[in-house]
Amino acid sequence: MNTTTIELRAEPAAPKVTLAGKKRWRRLGMFSLLALAAAGAGIGYRTYWVQVGSRHVATDNAYTAAEVAMVTSQIEGRVTDVRAADSQRVHKGDVLVAIDQTDTRLAVSQARADMARAKAQASAAAAELQRASVDLRRRSALDGSGAISGDELTKVKDGWNVAKAGLDAADAAVQLAQAGLDRAHVDLDRTIIRSPVDGIVARRQVQPGQRIQPSVPLMSVVPVQDMYVDANFKEVQLAKVRTGQPVRLVSDLYGDDVVFHGTVEGFSGGTGAAFALIPAQNATGNWIKVVQRLPVRIRLQSNELEAHPLRVGLSMTATVDLNSRS
Repeated sequence: MNTTTIELRAEPAAPKVTLAGKKRWRRLGMFSLLALAAAGAGIGYRTYWVQVGSRHVATDNAYTAAEVAMVTSQIEGRVTDVRAADSQRVHKGDVLVAIDQTDTRLAVSQARADMARAKAQASAAAAELQRASVDLRRRSALDGSGAISGDELTKVKDGWNVAKAGLDAADAAVQLAQAGLDRAHVDLDRTIIRSPVDGIVARRQVQPGQRIQPSVPLMSVVPVQDMYVDANFKEVQLAKVRTGQPVRLVSDLYGDDVVFHGTVEGFSGGTGAAFALIPAQNATGNWIKVVQRLPVRIRLQSNELEAHPLRVGLSMTATVDLNSRS
């Protein structure tokens, strides 16, 4: 009988992994992940800068504004009625304030009387000139026949000149009376103060019974339908900003849910520091350079303002699209 011998060989023992080795490999893996994350972040930022960041400039130093209409009186008088209150919407031509018309109506009556008297004087002067003209014509026809002396003819001519000057003065008085009558009618019309624009009433400072003076502010009318935005960009951001470029705006009032679309309309003539009440004096020994901001005016779309009204002074975030080079 044949006997098969099976030889068994022992496998070599696996190397033992120490605790220090495990920590080293763990640290190596963590640093690798950190390096990959940093590289990914760098690549992502580079991509964002190339695709988005370098093509847009943004600022949150932007506020809404409007060409506010200041309502004042052009005549002196006592207020009899105020027909507008703060936050009330008014239209161009609506009556805001009424002034007592007693004095102005008396002035119109006086001007009419002055006009009638001036016209009567002008009529009398015209009749006197006509008589002087007839007399001069008759006496001139006798000149050379010996029937009239030269002195008498001279006196007749002088009389005609006086009558002509009287008529001229009377005509000037009529024109002056007409101007006074027109002024009285204008003052009468000015007793009714109307809104100069469509908008919202703000800062009402007039009350019924108050006696007002010309040029004293009574209230303001804010044309909210013509709002714009003053965005104060840093000077280092404006190298590629041009008039006509589109702007994306978000207000703190409505948040990111409402996006306004505007257009760069123009640039201010100077920085805020240059037009400050006390401008900075840079020609001093203790000079520190500060990045300046230049106001950029952005026009808003009227249909978006109608759908989501804004008020003066609200905060906005403006982002200019530099891809458009209008």
